[in-house]
Amino acid sequence: MKFSKKIMFQIEIRKVRIEDVEELQTISRQTFYETFSAENTEENMRNYLEQQLSIERLLSELNANSEFYFAIYSNRIIGYIKLNFGESQTEIKNTNAIEIERIYVLKEFQGKAVGQVLYQKAIQIAEELKATYIWLGVWEKNEKAIRFYKKNGFVEFDKHVFILGTDRQTDIMMKKQLGKF
Repeated sequence: MKFSKKIMFQIEIRKVRIEDVEELQTISRQTFYETFSAENTEENMRNYLEQQLSIERLLSELNANSEFYFAIYSNRIIGYIKLNFGESQTEIKNTNAIEIERIYVLKEFQGKAVGQVLYQKAIQIAEELKATYIWLGVWEKNEKAIRFYKKNGFVEFDKHVFILGTDRQTDIMMKKQLGKF
């Protein structure tokens, strides 16, 4: 399947509801596996998918301080983003900041501006909430994602450990300052 850059104008962004949890699990598991399986053991991948992306875990994350949004193209979920606010943030927990914890797009739709549309949704929400900055952690080996974030004005400010099964990995923490509110 070939897609043009114009696809970004046909993408619907929709907030994920509790009743969407099975679809959220499906897209979460598929995109995580597509993104990281080549660099990690099958056992570590399986454990992460079963534990961190279980229905129970996703339901617990669908709370007042986290929001998920689907990217939908032709009635098909092709990606998603997870935003954390306040105490739900994984590290900083600043009420004036928003964390992008996850932003994933199906492999066949990468390079079609889907990630950019999801990112723009995060910026829109951050501006509505008058956040002073937006931040995230990205695996140091995920060079494609690091380039994407740098292109969008993010800068590295720290590192933290991400556990994938039995593997301790290093995430680069990046942030982008927003307007003065």
